[in-house]
Amino acid sequence: MSQTLTISDTLYARLELATRQRGLNSIEQLLERWHFWDFEPSPRQATVQKIDALRQQLFETYGEMPDSVDIIREDRGR
Repeated sequence: MSQTLTISDTLYARLELATRQRGLNSIEQLLERWHFWDFEPSPRQATVQKIDALRQQLFETYGEMPDSVDIIREDRGR
Protein backbone atom coordinates (compact mmCIF):
# COMPACT_ATOMS: atom_id res chain seq x y z
CA MET A 1 0.00 0.00 0.00
CA SER A 2 1.30 3.47 -0.87
CA GLN A 3 0.51 6.81 0.68
CA THR A 4 1.15 10.34 -0.52
CA LEU A 5 2.40 12.97 1.88
CA THR A 6 2.59 16.66 1.13
CA ILE A 7 5.57 18.43 2.71
CA SER A 8 7.22 21.80 2.14
CA ASP A 9 9.96 22.25 -0.44
CA THR A 10 12.33 23.23 2.36
CA LEU A 11 11.74 20.02 4.28
CA TYR A 12 12.06 17.95 1.11
CA ALA A 13 15.41 19.60 0.34
CA ARG A 14 16.63 18.85 3.88
CA LEU A 15 15.56 15.22 3.52
CA GLU A 16 17.35 14.95 0.16
CA LEU A 17 20.52 16.38 1.72
CA ALA A 18 20.33 13.97 4.66
CA THR A 19 19.83 11.11 2.20
CA ARG A 20 22.92 12.05 0.18
CA GLN A 21 25.04 12.59 3.29
CA ARG A 22 24.27 9.04 4.41
CA GLY A 23 24.95 7.53 0.99
CA LEU A 24 21.37 6.36 0.53
CA ASN A 25 19.48 6.18 -2.74
CA SER A 26 16.11 7.56 -1.70
CA ILE A 27 14.29 9.49 0.97
CA GLU A 28 12.23 6.35 1.52
CA GLN A 29 15.40 4.50 2.57
CA LEU A 30 16.24 7.35 4.94
CA LEU A 31 12.81 7.18 6.55
CA GLU A 32 13.05 3.41 6.89
CA ARG A 33 16.38 3.76 8.69
CA TRP A 34 15.02 6.44 11.00
CA HIS A 35 12.07 4.21 11.79
CA PHE A 36 14.45 1.34 12.59
CA TRP A 37 16.64 3.57 14.80
CA ASP A 38 13.61 4.77 16.75
CA PHE A 39 12.12 1.35 17.43
CA GLU A 40 15.11 -1.01 17.56
CA PRO A 41 17.68 -0.51 20.30
CA SER A 42 21.11 -0.04 18.83
CA PRO A 43 23.97 -2.27 19.97
CA ARG A 44 25.33 0.76 21.80
CA GLN A 45 22.05 1.32 23.64
CA ALA A 46 21.93 -2.35 24.60
CA THR A 47 25.50 -2.13 25.94
CA VAL A 48 24.70 0.98 27.95
CA GLN A 49 21.68 -0.77 29.45
CA LYS A 50 23.87 -3.72 30.46
CA ILE A 51 26.41 -1.36 32.04
CA ASP A 52 23.67 0.41 33.98
CA ALA A 53 22.32 -2.92 35.21
CA LEU A 54 25.83 -3.97 36.33
CA ARG A 55 26.31 -0.66 38.16
CA GLN A 56 23.02 -1.16 39.95
CA GLN A 57 23.96 -4.72 40.89
CA LEU A 58 27.35 -3.59 42.24
CA PHE A 59 25.69 -0.80 44.23
CA GLU A 60 23.20 -3.23 45.73
CA THR A 61 25.99 -5.68 46.62
CA TYR A 62 28.71 -3.31 47.86
CA GLY A 63 26.98 0.02 48.43
CA GLU A 64 28.44 3.30 47.28
CA MET A 65 32.10 2.91 46.49
CA PRO A 66 34.55 5.69 47.36
CA ASP A 67 35.99 7.82 44.60
CA SER A 68 39.47 6.58 43.65
CA VAL A 69 40.79 9.96 42.45
CA ASP A 70 42.48 10.80 45.75
CA ILE A 71 44.15 7.37 45.91
CA ILE A 72 45.43 7.72 42.34
CA ARG A 73 46.82 11.21 43.08
CA GLU A 74 48.55 9.85 46.16
CA ASP A 75 50.12 7.05 44.14
CA ARG A 76 51.34 9.49 41.50
CA GLY A 77 52.86 11.67 44.15
CA ARG A 78 55.12 8.87 45.34
